[in-house]
Amino acid sequence: MLVQQILKSKANDTVATVTPDTTVAEAARQLSNKRIGALVVSQDGKRAQGIISERDIVREIGRRGPDCLEEKVAAMMTADPVTCHREEVADHVLARMTEGRFRHIPVVDGEEMIGLISIGDVVKARLSELSMEKDALEGMIMGH
Repeated sequence: MLVQQILKSKANDTVATVTPDTTVAEAARQLSNKRIGALVVSQDGKRAQGIISERDIVREIGRRGPDCLEEKVAAMMTADPVTCHREEVADHVLARMTEGRFRHIPVVDGEEMIGLISIGDVVKARLSELSMEKDALEGMIMGH
């Protein structure tokens, strides 16, 4: 399965973004309101400069206390995130996400961001693929 197939299967293909000068508190509000795990940090909404996730925020609150919520996202984000392309095989992307211990990866075409996939999206697509393979094999065994 290719990344582009995962993007097509997503119910919502918009990428939630914040600018680098957004406060961490506002980013946390957006994560909560949208019920998502990460926001792409982008000045123009097209180029992924960074990612800020729930985990990033919680980790810093635990380390430094709630005052860090007033800082800018740029100070807390993971800068220059790993990206992938729509033509990549999902299993390879999943391996990179697992090795790098991150859960979200922007999909780019050149320098422009065209989507965002999560490890959950990739796992869901893989499970769907395995189910189809199972059904096909059972059909072959049963002579259908």
